[in-house]
Amino acid sequence: MSDNDKLPVALVQMDSGEDVAANVVRAEALTREAARAGARFIALPEMYHYRSTGSPSVLPGEAIPGPSTRGLQAIAAECGVAILAGSVCEAIDGNRRVHNTSVLIGPDGAITATYRKIHLFDVDIDGVAIRESDWYVPGEATATGGIFGRTVGLSICYDLRFPELYRRYADVRADILTVPASFTATSGAAHWESLLRARAIENQAFVLAPGQVGAGSGGVRTYGNSMIVDPWGVVLGRGSDEGTEIVSATLDFARMDEVRRRLPALGHRRLG
Repeated sequence: MSDNDKLPVALVQMDSGEDVAANVVRAEALTREAARAGARFIALPEMYHYRSTGSPSVLPGEAIPGPSTRGLQAIAAECGVAILAGSVCEAIDGNRRVHNTSVLIGPDGAITATYRKIHLFDVDIDGVAIRESDWYVPGEATATGGIFGRTVGLSICYDLRFPELYRRYADVRADILTVPASFTATSGAAHWESLLRARAIENQAFVLAPGQVGAGSGGVRTYGNSMIVDPWGVVLGRGSDEGTEIVSATLDFARMDEVRRRLPALGHRRLG
C-alpha cells in the first residue's frame, strides 16, 4: 500500500450568518486548524460565507475568484492542502440573482473546478415556503476536478436527492463525491444519512458532506451531522446536530479498489 492510497480529510461544520467578513474569517481559521491537525483535503459547507434567515433585498454576489475564496486559495498554497469552498454566491452580470457555486481548490492554490448548483430547493417545509429560484439561477453542467491524483465530483445540498447526477460522476470513475449542505433539520433527520450512504454505495465512492447548523433560510433549523462515508456505506466520521466543529477521517483508496473489485456493480449496469 502506497502513501497515495491514504488521504486524511476534514469537514468544517459551521453556523454561518449574514456578516460575510466574519464568516470568511471563521472559515479560514477553521480551515487552518484542520490543516494543522493533518488534513490534506478540507471541505466547507454550503454558503459558508453568507446565510440569511430573512428575505434580503439582494444576495452578496461576488466573482470567482473573489473575496470569499482568495484567502482559502492562499491557505491551500501555503499549507499544501486541497480545499472545497463549499459554496458562495457567484455574481451574474446584469442579474440580481446569483449562482450557488462550489469551488474546488488544489494544493497549489489554483481553482481546479467550479460547480453551479443544478437543483434548486423550492419547497414548503415546517410551515415555511423556501424558494431558492427567487434568488438563484440553476447551473446546467456537472463538474469534476483532480486533487492528489484523485477525481472529485461536485454537488450541493438538494442535489443529493437526484441520483442521476452522481451517475455522471460514476461514469468518469470519481473517487470522491462532495455534498456541502445546509440541510433542514426535518428532512435531515429523515433522509440525510440514508441518502449519503446510498450515493456512496451505489457509486462506490467516498462521500464528503460538510453541513451547516443553526437557523437557515426562513429561519428553518438546519441539521448539521456533517458526514464522511466510505464506498461500502460505512460512516467514517459524523458531526453533531449543533455547534461549529471539525470532523476528520482518513480515506483508504485501497479499500475503495477492493470494494469495486469484489462487487463490480458499476460494470454490470444495463441502463443509462
